[in-house]
Amino acid sequence: MSEYCRKNTIMPERFIDLLDRHDFFVLTTHDPADADGIGAQMVLACILSERGKRFKIINASPVPEQFRFMDSLARIECWDEGKHRALAEQGALVILDTADEHTLGKMTEVCGQSREVFVIDHHEPKPQAAFFGIYDSAAASTCELAVEIAEAAGATLDAETAFAAYTGMAYDTGFFAYPKTGPKTFRTAISLLERGANPSTAFELLCQNTSTRTLFLQKKAIGSMVIYLGGKVAVQVLRNEDFSETGTTLEDTDGIVNFPLKSRDIAVSLLLKESPDKKVRCSLRSKGLTNVAKIAQEFGGGGHLNAAGFKSKLDVDQTLEKTIASIAGLLEGQQ
Repeated sequence: MSEYCRKNTIMPERFIDLLDRHDFFVLTTHDPADADGIGAQMVLACILSERGKRFKIINASPVPEQFRFMDSLARIECWDEGKHRALAEQGALVILDTADEHTLGKMTEVCGQSREVFVIDHHEPKPQAAFFGIYDSAAASTCELAVEIAEAAGATLDAETAFAAYTGMAYDTGFFAYPKTGPKTFRTAISLLERGANPSTAFELLCQNTSTRTLFLQKKAIGSMVIYLGGKVAVQVLRNEDFSETGTTLEDTDGIVNFPLKSRDIAVSLLLKESPDKKVRCSLRSKGLTNVAKIAQEFGGGGHLNAAGFKSKLDVDQTLEKTIASIAGLLEGQQ
């Protein structure tokens, strides 16, 4: 039976006990990976290396272009069934930055093949977790949890790993501005700076490192914006043709959903993204106590109080209609 860890007690000894049970580990995260998941992978890799453990970092798809700088040694592999299937059966699978196996892409099948599955996650918990692990929804990022585990395990993070962890924290906290950011978050960040992480480099690589084509995609997104529910909800839509015309992919949408929140009038921002296979991905952002994770969970997704997402089986217009109805109910309940 899975068990949640709350009130900032993450019980790092759970992971240390896991180290004693296995000699080989596979580290993975949600698909596609983001800076928090990748940073946590790098920290766990450091712990495993110092313990003399064998491991592989394997994700369902290649590292998104904007985060490749975090894996300078190219240690993260892309799942290859012929190459990796036998590896999965040798030890434990450690899932980082998600507790939902359905967000792992092709790595989902590995859950049933591994000797043990262990989760380290900071997202809002669903009613029941499928796997044992460390769950702390009060933590500002999974990297924060990973660094605390490293300290408990007596691991020494080198400058490169510290930078990856700091970058993951900065990404998932909006550069230490989101609601979950607390004293513990800053203490962890300071410890990473003392180990060699450079905050200005992290900002430059995260926020000033996009392609020019991405700017034109942002232009299309902003141009599509429509305001709903008495001016409280902003919706942007990117359809398949928008990606084709600009030469961009879903990876290039990072951060676009945040733009409407610059307005003091907008409480919720919704970005709908249509992939070439006509599948729809939805990103939700909000302010204050408006819990968009509840909306995402209605559609099988998840996330945080102010940042969440889900994949829809409906087309863009149907998804928009149902999501707006859910948001309307959420906002009405707050009045």
